[in-house]
Amino acid sequence: MGVVGVRERPGAKRIGDGKNYDPERLFLPPDDDLAPNRPGETLRARLDASGTGRTRLALARLLGRRPVEDEWRTALAGEQLVGTALEELTAGGWEVVHSIVLPGDAIIAHLLIGPGGVFCVGVKHARKRRVLVDDTLVRVARERRPRPHVRDARRDAARSSLVLSRGCGFPVRVRPVLVVVGAASVEVPAAPEGVRVLREREREVPELGALGGALHPDRVARIHTVARNRRVWLWA
Repeated sequence: MGVVGVRERPGAKRIGDGKNYDPERLFLPPDDDLAPNRPGETLRARLDASGTGRTRLALARLLGRRPVEDEWRTALAGEQLVGTALEELTAGGWEVVHSIVLPGDAIIAHLLIGPGGVFCVGVKHARKRRVLVDDTLVRVARERRPRPHVRDARRDAARSSLVLSRGCGFPVRVRPVLVVVGAASVEVPAAPEGVRVLREREREVPELGALGGALHPDRVARIHTVARNRRVWLWA
């Protein structure tokens, strides 16, 4: 059964270029269409809505405090960098949806859909520091506590798989990816189970575009149609 009117259309008509004519895509209300989202769209909105003035931000920094706005800007820079790399894959039959907000304030930075499958892509900006990645945590030098980015990547991919499978009417496997941006070095002593850890400096993100053999173009188009509908994620 579909969600909020989203269901598979195995007999969808085709238009002149051979692509499926999908009424759900054509008539998706603009406010519910995530396709126009830019990388880091949610972080941009938070910064725009922030009422903290420059003077207060400067004072907080002088006092040794790190305003949350600084964290947002750093995260935004990372999402923009990775998002730009992912957008370059669209020429090869891939689709990407940025900044998907899930219930509970979790955000999927990027959802990549294409011939090689579906990938839930998270981003960690390391600010020129050493990074150690284990099976659940990411440890960044000089940060007080490790962050559960690997565990979060698995959770967000699992939630995405449920949403997309329900909306498409067929099973959709979503694989988690964590991209470490701006690190001085990245150590991954043992690859986290089921999670692909990439380094943006090594040109590893564009290599996702070389993957294939997982999804037919019709399936790519169908999953993208569901993924771009904001309302399907309300039950993630």
